[in-house]
Amino acid sequence: MRRFNEDSIFTDGERGIWVVADGMGGHRDGNLASAMIADAARGVGKGASLMEFAEAFRRDIDAVNAELLTRSQGRPEHIVGSTVAALLSHDGNYCCLWAGDSRCYLVRDGRIEQLSHDHTEVQELVDRGIISRAEAASWPRRNVITRAVGAIDDFQLEQATGVVKSGDCFVLCSDGLTGHVKDEEILAMSSGLSAHQASHELLELALARGGKDNISVVVVNVVDKGATTLVMR
Repeated sequence: MRRFNEDSIFTDGERGIWVVADGMGGHRDGNLASAMIADAARGVGKGASLMEFAEAFRRDIDAVNAELLTRSQGRPEHIVGSTVAALLSHDGNYCCLWAGDSRCYLVRDGRIEQLSHDHTEVQELVDRGIISRAEAASWPRRNVITRAVGAIDDFQLEQATGVVKSGDCFVLCSDGLTGHVKDEEILAMSSGLSAHQASHELLELALARGGKDNISVVVVNVVDKGATTLVMR
């Protein structure tokens, strides 16, 4: 793994917010960017609804984006930024927000769905039908990010929303994991294990396959605690 850890995570199950951020810009700059996102998540107000919660998160990430752009002024060739994948939960509903290639997955009823959609050059080529998914795996510029916190003024998080169900499992991760572990393996390892066990097994698998990038994984299991309350842990 890299000597400098440019990933940061933040989790608060009581408030219903989980975040993975993968910094870029080199060494301490990347760590600073991802840490600023984690710190911003810590202060997000939950609000009266999921949409208020999500809007508060957006505002705080917009503030981080502005500060990182200010830090990069005078050095246009040196972007200090970070990807982000966040999961918010409120009253039985979820909202996944992201920028870059950190991902959010939903494991439900024996299937895995990637809720996020990578903001990368190679994903755009796949979307346009220029290359196949098989070709994308070895594409020379597959790690080029097209959207990140701190990269552009006109920045927006993309989002996906839905209803939380008992037995659901959400997986947030940086590309350090998905560069070495397939979706079906994430499905297998996150099914039937505790959140702690699943995240540990996924991390160990990526490392065993030669993972040299920073690797961050957050697993959130949904447990039924009565007729109307769902606990996510």
